[in-house]
Amino acid sequence: MTATMVKEASPPAPVHPDGARGRRLRRRGRVIALLFVFPALLLLGALVVYPVLFSVGRSLFDASGNEFVGGENYAEMFRDPTTLTAIRNTAIWVVVAPTLLTGLGLILAVLVEKVRWATAFKLLLFMPMAVSFLAAGIIFRLAYDEDPDKGVLNAAVVSVHDAFEGTSSYPTARARDGEGLTKQADGSYVTGADVSPGGTAALGLVGVAPKDLPGDARPAAAAAAGKAGSDEVRGVVYLDFTPGGGGKPGVVDREESGLPGVTVEAVRDGKTVAGTTTAADGSFRFTGLDSGSYAVKLPSSNFAAPYDGISWLGPALVTPAIIGAYLWIWTGFAMVLIGAGLAALPRDALEAARMDGANEWQIFRRITVPLLAPVLTVVFVTLVINVMKVFDLVYIIAPGPVQEDATVLATQMWLVSFGGGNNQGLGSALGVLLLLLVIPAMVFNVRRFRRSQR
Repeated sequence: MTATMVKEASPPAPVHPDGARGRRLRRRGRVIALLFVFPALLLLGALVVYPVLFSVGRSLFDASGNEFVGGENYAEMFRDPTTLTAIRNTAIWVVVAPTLLTGLGLILAVLVEKVRWATAFKLLLFMPMAVSFLAAGIIFRLAYDEDPDKGVLNAAVVSVHDAFEGTSSYPTARARDGEGLTKQADGSYVTGADVSPGGTAALGLVGVAPKDLPGDARPAAAAAAGKAGSDEVRGVVYLDFTPGGGGKPGVVDREESGLPGVTVEAVRDGKTVAGTTTAADGSFRFTGLDSGSYAVKLPSSNFAAPYDGISWLGPALVTPAIIGAYLWIWTGFAMVLIGAGLAALPRDALEAARMDGANEWQIFRRITVPLLAPVLTVVFVTLVINVMKVFDLVYIIAPGPVQEDATVLATQMWLVSFGGGNNQGLGSALGVLLLLLVIPAMVFNVRRFRRSQR
């Protein structure tokens, strides 16, 4: 029997049930994940995607929404002076506010590390974040009020100004027409008739309410009755008004009060040769005068209007004033984020620099800031996105007459669409423009976050 070698065929590899089962499990997991994500996607589509698409479509129609106008609304944006002002103000916000906030946050974060009660200090600075923009706008609208009796900033400014410059006591005072005093172009008053040494002058003023007289004011009758010496000129400045009626204009009556604290000058040939201030009864005198004629002058400083402070919400300062309110709210946010980054810095690098003899400024500039650059960039870009959408503060703080001077893209979009313009086509175009400006900053932030995650 010849031995034959029988080559046995190898059996086929069995199909492992786990392969198909694994695919089914993965497919099932995707379905479950989609079911869980679906509500979020639905909300995202309803609240973000649909409004964006609708706004893009609406921006291609006229104000009524019935006639297709193509890119006319986009062209109109750049022809409208108010929209150009909004774009300019938005650019100012984007450049100034994030830069200041990032700088302030960095400085405060570094300084807070050296403060004993650092946590309490951080809490104090972060507390404005708990205040809504509406409430903050009302607070700063009152703080910026031009009336020093209401606005705390102008109250402080007026107090400092008056401490150095002083203020007039009789801003409403004036002379009666035809009663011996002539008003000059600079607001001062000069006697029409010259006075010689040995003579007297009675200078009557009106326009001052008796209740506004200084507390030390005395009756002027006795001062008016005094006699001048041979080398002096005497006189009285008085309120030419008798309470309760009666009295004669231009005559010092018994019930009429002197005006204390009034500056009086003796003028000769256009030059001031002597000056004094009236006493409690309004009397004054110039002594040692040479013979000749003199005019008596009441300088305009006696009647200057009181200093009312700074017009914070005027056309020139309204945007910086609103940015100041924004800084008050967001400085704590920047400080806390940068402080978190500062706490994660490698301390050995800082200590090595100190051991090498570097001072604190060199450490801050050459080590701390470069190491914090990623954190500073994230804070800056986040604030750029935020300021592009600022609306509440601008709308609340800026008064109606200067609303156009302070407007930004977000407020202009609302005003054009709903605030009286009723042109939702143009308003939608402004919304699309704002979206296009925000998207690059958002993409930059997301990419940077992903790189940091990797």
